[in-house]
Amino acid sequence: MNPSNVNAGEQGNPPAAGPSNFVRDIILEDLKTNKWGGRVHTRFPPEPNGYLHIGHAKSICLNFGLAAEFGGKTNLRFDDTNPEKEETEYVDSIMENVRWLGFDWEDRCFYASDYFGQLYEWAVQMIKSGNAYVCDLSAEEVRQYRGTLTEPGKESPYRDRSVPENLDLFERMKAGEFPDGSRTLRAKVDMASANLNMRDPVMYRILHAEHHRTGDKWCIYPMYDYAHGQSDSIEGITHSICTLEFEDHRPLYDWFCEALGIYHPQQIEFDRLNLTYTLLSKRKLLQLVKDGHVTGWDDPRMPTLAGIRRRGYTPEAIRNFCKSIGVSKTTGTIELGLLEHHLREDLNKRAPRVMAVLRPLRVVIDNYPEGQVDQLDAGNNPEDLSAGTRLVPFSKVLYIEQDDFREDPPKQYFRLSPGREVRLRYGYFITCTSAVKNEKGEVTEIHCTYDPATRGGNAPDGRRVKSTIHWVSAEHAIEAEVRLYDSLFSKPDPNQTEEGQNFLANLNPYSLEVLTDCKLEPSLKDATAYSHYQFERLGYFSVDPDTAPGKLVFNRTVALRDTWAKIEKREKGGR
Repeated sequence: MNPSNVNAGEQGNPPAAGPSNFVRDIILEDLKTNKWGGRVHTRFPPEPNGYLHIGHAKSICLNFGLAAEFGGKTNLRFDDTNPEKEETEYVDSIMENVRWLGFDWEDRCFYASDYFGQLYEWAVQMIKSGNAYVCDLSAEEVRQYRGTLTEPGKESPYRDRSVPENLDLFERMKAGEFPDGSRTLRAKVDMASANLNMRDPVMYRILHAEHHRTGDKWCIYPMYDYAHGQSDSIEGITHSICTLEFEDHRPLYDWFCEALGIYHPQQIEFDRLNLTYTLLSKRKLLQLVKDGHVTGWDDPRMPTLAGIRRRGYTPEAIRNFCKSIGVSKTTGTIELGLLEHHLREDLNKRAPRVMAVLRPLRVVIDNYPEGQVDQLDAGNNPEDLSAGTRLVPFSKVLYIEQDDFREDPPKQYFRLSPGREVRLRYGYFITCTSAVKNEKGEVTEIHCTYDPATRGGNAPDGRRVKSTIHWVSAEHAIEAEVRLYDSLFSKPDPNQTEEGQNFLANLNPYSLEVLTDCKLEPSLKDATAYSHYQFERLGYFSVDPDTAPGKLVFNRTVALRDTWAKIEKREKGGR
């Protein structure tokens, strides 16, 4: 792809104001000076060796968002240079999740493997110009020769091979004559450089492995540091945006482009996302999957986009979160509560309100007419009046939460107890008259009376109650399984362990509780996968894809309590 032929985005219209950050400022200055001919062309370059996680979402939003703001383009490119760890499954999941987040690469999906031929020709060019050589040192020897941060490296004894010998050996490497690990192609840079990445880095290694796209055509594969910048060059990228761990790799990125004399994009580094109670290492996430600590990459406790989508997160909430945390050059850790705050903000506007009882306790209203069913009017969403109302059936036998009754209530407990009156949401005032217990002394049923004059939850005589509880009609209840998820790790920093332990020691043994006897109002009978609801007083829930005819499964997405909102309000001077 010739950069001069890359279409510029729509020009002439002032860009919509985006969140201010240093990367955006660089682009604004480049547009002002016409550095790239008015173009903004970014790329999102995942390696297809795992599922995308919430950290990748920040990069996706940044790359696609900046390009869209300035009328530019974004490529999706798979840096598939390591066939031993890459799978088509990962490619498919990455595409699905980028689209789910709301972004479109149009017809610009590329692979580093598309460029293997060109990369090989450029490697030959590097050999001919004296900038690369074939090295016979083993991987361990290469490490030993590299030196340390305080000591310079030592030149390979094969560094001064002649150009014809290097060309011959490199061709024979390509032809498959040598075993894995026996030889590499290295760039001839500077073994005394203060930057270890510049100490004759490996460009190609021998690897007889089947590639998910090229099959067994190649048995030598380019290293990421060599393939990445050249792929950017081929695609005409203007701003190559990556995370801070690649800052020390930028001199090498620049060196390769300059040594080859090719189009030279600009690499810009920003802070990666770190979240409390969350691991964002693909290697460690893969270990969780392979060792069976989770049910798969899309386990709702995983920070993968597939996992949090299954848990019930919305793309809008993730985009708003990424916008709020900004972009900087300083590595820090974001509170998980902030992500949950943005999720609640979004779900509060879109999720219909329904009633569900997760740990049911049977209630019999003794003075309610046998066989009678009232249809009570219930609001679907107080944040969206256009959502309208629904009818909820009310009958003689109900279910309430076990926690909403105490036979011997403590102080400040205002829910149902013997002799106490409470309001049923959308319904009537009821008063507990007695409790039925089993042989273990556990309350299994309570008996109440109701006041028919309080339909709709108001007493005509003006009397007040201190508590309103939710309920479900037993006759009309829908059975469901509900999975209550919590953080997968019990420590804010999962990597902080005692001596001799690893991150697995911090797994939260209470990260999942499965409830199988839940009772839901009948409006949820036909709920579909990924749809969102607020179970009143309990939290936000989403329908799991495991749902099937005769089996309704919900995941708790997030609880109702939003400590981050309270912190924000306090910081702004509220109470």
